[in-house]
Amino acid sequence: MFNQLLRENNIVAVILTVIRVYLGWHWLTAGWGKLFNSFDASGFLANAITNPVTSGEELAYPLYVKFIESFALPNAGLINILVPWGEFLVGLGLILGCLTTYAAFFGMVMNFAFLMAGTISSNPWDILLAIFIAAAGYNAGKFGLDRFIMPIISKKMARNKKKDVVQPVAKIT
Repeated sequence: MFNQLLRENNIVAVILTVIRVYLGWHWLTAGWGKLFNSFDASGFLANAITNPVTSGEELAYPLYVKFIESFALPNAGLINILVPWGEFLVGLGLILGCLTTYAAFFGMVMNFAFLMAGTISSNPWDILLAIFIAAAGYNAGKFGLDRFIMPIISKKMARNKKKDVVQPVAKIT
């Protein structure tokens, strides 16, 4: 019942638009600041390795620490590009209501990455808001570009699905 309300109600769509724009602005400004202020993630990544999140005596996220140690830190140049552009594009998608569900999903992925690295900040709040946006699906972007883009994507996918269906061979008797 709650899911139906999230996905179909016009009043909820208006509320979701306000939440979406708020969250989008948060992402957009974070990405913008990193894009134009010589962002370097190597210090943050090194700190996430030397001061990992623990649960008692054990690492809370040992695989994530290993990922940072073996991939992210050696490729900090790539991370320095992906993080600012990812934040900026997630923010832009949410503000414009363009591919809203995908923008909310990738925003959550980044929020969880920051949390697992030990940064609390506003990440839990951002994840909570993004869950509502993602659960609402199309309704979250109803008053945005999704109103125009999603029908085009749906038609294109339906057309491709028809092409993929194998037609039965007539039986010869």
